[in-house]
Amino acid sequence: MLCVCVCVPSASTDQALDCCLTTTDTKLPHRVVKSYSIQTVSGGCRIAATVFVTKKNLRLCAPPATKKNWVAKLIKQLKRKSHKGKDRKGKNGKRRH
Repeated sequence: MLCVCVCVPSASTDQALDCCLTTTDTKLPHRVVKSYSIQTVSGGCRIAATVFVTKKNLRLCAPPATKKNWVAKLIKQLKRKSHKGKDRKGKNGKRRH
């Protein structure tokens, strides 16, 4: 038996990409999500996706955000939440009293 491994170089790096291969449209509660990133085809992955990271460090693949889908709403909530956290800190990074 001959096993053939096809390796696709990505953006001239030696690191393997961790890409979503499929997405699910199951809504995630905002209380379990801590961050997100956008996966693009131009970034070397096969599909476009939104990758949510939970508080337990699980990576969940959702469809790309559109104007009115749950993904866009969750991203908006995460941005609002992170912006509020920055407002509470002073210039040196410590919380103001």
